[in-house]
Amino acid sequence: MKTGVMLLNLGGPDSLDAVRPFLFNLFSDRDIIPLGPKPLQKPLAWMISILRAPKTKKAYSLIGGGSPILKITSEQAMALQKELTDIGDIPVYVGMRYWHPFIEDSVKKASEEGCKRLIGLSLYPHYSRATTYSAMSVFKRACIKEGLKYTGIDSWHNHSLYIEALVEKIKAKLEQDRDTLILFSAHGLPVKFIEEGDPYLDEIKTTTELVMKRLSKEYGALLYRLAFQSRSGPMKWLEPSTDEVIVEAAEEGIRKILVVPISFVSDHIETLYEIDILYRELADRYGVALERTESLNTSKLLIATLKELVMEAYKRIT
Repeated sequence: MKTGVMLLNLGGPDSLDAVRPFLFNLFSDRDIIPLGPKPLQKPLAWMISILRAPKTKKAYSLIGGGSPILKITSEQAMALQKELTDIGDIPVYVGMRYWHPFIEDSVKKASEEGCKRLIGLSLYPHYSRATTYSAMSVFKRACIKEGLKYTGIDSWHNHSLYIEALVEKIKAKLEQDRDTLILFSAHGLPVKFIEEGDPYLDEIKTTTELVMKRLSKEYGALLYRLAFQSRSGPMKWLEPSTDEVIVEAAEEGIRKILVVPISFVSDHIETLYEIDILYRELADRYGVALERTESLNTSKLLIATLKELVMEAYKRIT
């Protein structure tokens, strides 16, 4: 029975014209942000997408006119498929939650190409109902519809190779100058989610602690903090926010900050615009030199992490 792998990710608008429909798809998902009573979710998502589109288009115009996430995820898929050849011909597909290629369409394609079993691999290392759960639910429903056997990989925040991949990127910057604040910046989440049992915050903290434990063996004590970015909507979100920490650090006399985008494995608007443009401009105003570690993208250690995860799942599904 032919087995395939599907990399599950958020997706992103591939052009400025795609921004508004992408935002509509995003805000239509109640697992991310419930917008009033359920019947009002899509009407409110439609209104929000129209209101936010101009500002969001401007942001995407500053990073090339669209998101690079599909290109990067496709490159990750090709690299992983190449690494899996030692256990057989295992095709690797890409399935996006909110833009093309949609998860449902990719599952159908895999079925049409002869796959009888699919391994869904979430590219969110840290589990949350707003990310992994949402994508994995669509993946599972699509597999059932196509009559495919499936299994999922939904959290790998403490995988040793993933930790080493982050350490490698941090070391590349610390070797240049170790006198700096390491600022781990994770995507934010409504506090309500955590109060309802979402493990995201605990997993983010675990990753941070494992990375710092590994770095301390080589560098000794280092200054670091954890913050959250990309707030959206009126709800109370995880704190402190990344911009607040940058300002606080400046007021404390810190003049060098290294931002580590800990919850992202690929460059997209949160790294290329929010960190590289907005936060850097903020830091400049306060006399702080802000740098960012390279995103993992197609790093050898990330692909090695994905390979090990797939190998473990392959044993389960076969």
